[in-house]
Amino acid sequence: MSDLPLIPAAKPVIGEEERAAVDRVLASGMIAQGPEVAAFEEEFSEVLVGGRTCVAVNSGTSGLHLGLLAAGIGAGDEVIVPSFTFAATANSVALTGATPVFADIEADTFCLDPESVRAAVTERTAGIMPVHLYGHPAAMDELRAVAEEAGVQLFEDAAQAHGASYHGDPVGSFGSFAMFSLYPTKNMTSGEGGMVACGDEDIARGVRLLRNQGMEKQYANEIVGFNARMTDVHAAIGRVQLGKVGAWTAQRQANAAFLDAHLVGVGTPVVRRGCTHVYHQYTVRLEGATGAERDRVVAALREEYAVGSGVYYPIPNHELVSLARFAPAGELPQTARAAAEVLSLPVHPSLSEGDLERVVTAVNAVVAAGS
Repeated sequence: MSDLPLIPAAKPVIGEEERAAVDRVLASGMIAQGPEVAAFEEEFSEVLVGGRTCVAVNSGTSGLHLGLLAAGIGAGDEVIVPSFTFAATANSVALTGATPVFADIEADTFCLDPESVRAAVTERTAGIMPVHLYGHPAAMDELRAVAEEAGVQLFEDAAQAHGASYHGDPVGSFGSFAMFSLYPTKNMTSGEGGMVACGDEDIARGVRLLRNQGMEKQYANEIVGFNARMTDVHAAIGRVQLGKVGAWTAQRQANAAFLDAHLVGVGTPVVRRGCTHVYHQYTVRLEGATGAERDRVVAALREEYAVGSGVYYPIPNHELVSLARFAPAGELPQTARAAAEVLSLPVHPSLSEGDLERVVTAVNAVVAAGS
């Protein structure tokens, strides 16, 4: 066991400015959804999604769920999603009463494969929801073409992709709606929360109604809704973080470039031409590894070098007990391969040069020893 301090796989950055913002809200006496939330929505829109109307909610999963409901997705519909992602993507579809239909991913970007999506379209398909996984944009031109061919909506799970772009357009500006997570380990946080960037005002109004018991005006309930509001305390944190995320992204990209230049024996992340990767995760491949072999590398990095890492995601969604009833009839070969081979290394902006050097030394040594 190493005596070195652990380099964590992820590390939220919370400073004095965030603490001061929380104190300011607490002192104001207006703690629930109020002016801080409204300001956060407007600022997020301007900074990250090209002016699209944004609606803040209490979690990323709520954002996906309410966005789908506001877009008209419900029982009898199918929405095509990747299986190689966090379960919230498919969960949000199932929670509307619709059926998540799992398609395969591209080998290089880990994002939804347009050809696999095309093969999964049926007469019940109502939407396609790619995930901009690890901070790399999905193939939006090709996916938009598939959606247009099928006459269905396109949604974006942008939980991990704050500030990413595709051929000059920001992630979150393509679909009927896009959801950004504000969980503590994301590239920016509000402590907990989600932001829904809406493609039209009808969807924006629908999300506003759904998050607030079905009402925009107090006691004038129009539909059956939820309590999915963001508090002003959380919004205040998010507003401070929004001012920092650009610099943090640049540092993540610099850290990724260092790892790209010095790692050997692993497949480093691909950045598709015309895309901006924001490196929520720096995910490498151990080509040809089994899941057990990959897990031994994870253990050795931690035990011998005190280098933390993460495996996102070892069990494809369609193999989870909760979602197995939606499993596809055929195989998803790239999904299965990624689930066994991938490993995410520290890339967060708190890393020092010494930390990065230790990560490289550790990975190169452990992989060489196992080859």
